[in-house]
Order: sequence, then C-alpha cells, then structure tokens
Amino acid sequence: MKRTFIYTTFLFFLVTFNIQGQTKQDSLDIKQVALDYIESQHNIQPEQFERAAHPRMVKRTFWINKKTGKEYLRETFTDAMILLAETYNLENDKFPENPKKEVIILDVYKKVASVKLIADDWIDYMHIVKLNGKWQLVNVLWQFNDSEEH
Repeated sequence: MKRTFIYTTFLFFLVTFNIQGQTKQDSLDIKQVALDYIESQHNIQPEQFERAAHPRMVKRTFWINKKTGKEYLRETFTDAMILLAETYNLENDKFPENPKKEVIILDVYKKVASVKLIADDWIDYMHIVKLNGKWQLVNVLWQFNDSEEH
C-alpha cells in the first residue's frame, strides 16, 4: 500500500510539474515556429520567417548535379529564406488553395525539439531550440516527396 502511494505521488508530480520542463505553451510555441516557417512562403510574409528562425539557421537537402548525376548537399541560410518568403509565391501559384501543413512534434527535451513538417510536395525535419525564452528554428533537413525532383 505504501509503495503504491509513493508511486502514485511520484507520477502526480511528474505530470503536474513536468520534470523535463516542457509545458503546453512550449508545445504551442514549437508548433508555431514550424507554421511560421511554411506559412511565411504561403503568405509572402518574410517577417513571419524572421520571427521563427535563428539568424544562423541552416536548411539542407540533397541535390543532383544534372551533368554528373552525382548527389551533393545543398545549403540555404536565413537570409536566403527571408528573400524566398518575399518572392517565391508572388503570383499565388506555388501552393494549393488549402496547403498541407501537418506539424508533428517528434521529441522535446528541455530546450531542444525535433519536429517533422509534412507539406504538399515535401517534408522537413526541423531542430528547434529555446534561447532566451524564445523557440527558434536552427536546422532544417528536407526533401521532395518525389526525390527525382531534386
């Protein structure tokens, strides 16, 4: 009986005080970072991307050299993504009317999170960090659903 009480009390504190430090607000903020990332392109809102990303964010994918057929790692940085958010969807023709933007939080441990974003034509795996009380995107690894598009 005493053992059950101690175990139940421990579980209560674990759930109530969330020993790892993740709160419901953290989950909401992490999800919002992922949504700001993709919606900045949908809505032509570069400030939305800037709000989500750390200034030293790096986005990577594999690409195929058309001449040699060899794959290589292609990198994009925050400044290029801000420019992309300003220009990519100017004609409002890059996304469907109701674009897919499914955010799955894979893991959160204290001040780091791993997230999967499923969009219409690609997936993004993201690393998000909490710095000075703010969740920010620091790494993105992505690929097209059809890897031949690279």
